[in-house]
Amino acid sequence: MTRALRTARNGAVLTFVLAGLMCGTFTVRLPALAERLHLPESAVGVALLAWGVGALLSMQAMRVIMAKAGSRAVLRIAAPLCAVSLAFVALAPTFPLMVLATAVFGMTFGAVDVAMNAQGSAVEQAYGHSLMSGMHAGWCVGAISAGLVGTVAIVADLSLTAHLTVIALISLPVVAVLGRTYVPDPVAEPEHGPGHSRKRLPGVIYLLGAITFGAFMIEGIVADWNGLYLLDTLGAPEAVAALGYPAFELGMLLGRLSGDRLRGKYGARGLILFSGGATAATFLLVVAAPSALTAVGAMIFVGLAVATISPMALSLAGTATANPGPAIAQAGAMGYAGLLLGPVVIGGLSSLTSLRTAMATAVVLGVFVAGAARFLPKPLPVDVESETLLELEELEELPLAA
Repeated sequence: MTRALRTARNGAVLTFVLAGLMCGTFTVRLPALAERLHLPESAVGVALLAWGVGALLSMQAMRVIMAKAGSRAVLRIAAPLCAVSLAFVALAPTFPLMVLATAVFGMTFGAVDVAMNAQGSAVEQAYGHSLMSGMHAGWCVGAISAGLVGTVAIVADLSLTAHLTVIALISLPVVAVLGRTYVPDPVAEPEHGPGHSRKRLPGVIYLLGAITFGAFMIEGIVADWNGLYLLDTLGAPEAVAALGYPAFELGMLLGRLSGDRLRGKYGARGLILFSGGATAATFLLVVAAPSALTAVGAMIFVGLAVATISPMALSLAGTATANPGPAIAQAGAMGYAGLLLGPVVIGGLSSLTSLRTAMATAVVLGVFVAGAARFLPKPLPVDVESETLLELEELEELPLAA
C-alpha cells in the first residue's frame, strides 16, 4: 500500500466529514433562519424544497459532467463553491434571496455528494476491497459534529449569520488542502456516439438507484417525522423527543464503521438483503412501541440496520461501469428523490389516517429494499486495474498538488 493511496483514502473520508458538517449546520440552524426572517413553517418548507430540487438537478447534470471531468476536478471546484454558498444562505436579507441561496447551496452540495462518492469508489477500487461504508461513517461524524457545534453556538447566543459564516470560512482552506489528495478516476474505455453517457447505463444502475431511493426515503422519514411522532403520538417530553434522531445517527455511525467488514464476509448483495429486512423489523418496533423511551431505543437499531444500504448500493454502482461518475450520479439522484418524497408521503398519509400508521411506510420500504436486493447479480470482487495501481504508486513520488 503506497503513501499516496493512504493519503487519498484519508482525503476522501475527510471530504465526507466536511460535507456532513456543512449540510448538518444548515439543517441545525433552520429554526434560527426562520426566526431571523420571520418565516412561517410553510416558508421553511419552500426553502428545504429549493435545496432538495437544486441538489437533484445538479446530480442529474453530473451524469454528463462527471463523464468528462472526473471526480477530482469536480470536487476541487464544487467543494469551495459549496462553502461559499453556505455563507450566502446566512447573509440572505430577504425570503426570495434566501430561497435562491438555498437552491444554489443544494446544487453545489449535490455536485459534491456525487463527486465524493465517485472519488470514494476510485479509492476503493485501487485498494481492492470495500471502503465505502467507512467513508459514509465520516458523513455521520460530520453530521453529529454539526449538531454538537450548533448546540454550543445556540447556548453561546451566536447569531445564525456568524455561525454559518464561520463554518464556511473554516471549510474553504480545508477543501483546498483536501483537493490535493484526490486521485484520478479509473480510465474508461472510449465511448462513441452522442449522448452515450446519458443513454447507455446498464439496467442494474437503476435497480441500485431504486434501493438507494428506499434507503434515503427511510432516512428522510426519520429525520423529518421522528421527533413529532415521539412528541405527539407517544406523548414524550420535548427533551426525550429530541433524542430520537441522535439515537438513529449513532446507530448509523456504528453500522457504517462495521459495514465494510460485514461486506467482506457476506457480500454486498447479502448485506443489502439482510439490512432491508432488519430495517423493516426494527422500524416495526418503533411503530408498535408502547412508550417513547422504547421507540428511542429502537431507533438505534433502525440506524444500525439501514446504515449500510446506501453506501453498498453506491459502491456497486461505481463498479458496474468503467466510469463510476455517471452511474453514481444516477443512483444518487434517485436516492435524493426518495429523501424529498418521504416527508411528503408521510404528511399526506398521516392526514388521511394517523402518524403512527403513516410511519409504517418505512417498514414497507425495508421490505422493498430486501426484495430488490434479490434481483442483484452476485457481485464479483472489486477489479483493480494494474494501470491504476501503477499510477498511484507514481503519485507517491510526486507533489500532492500534481
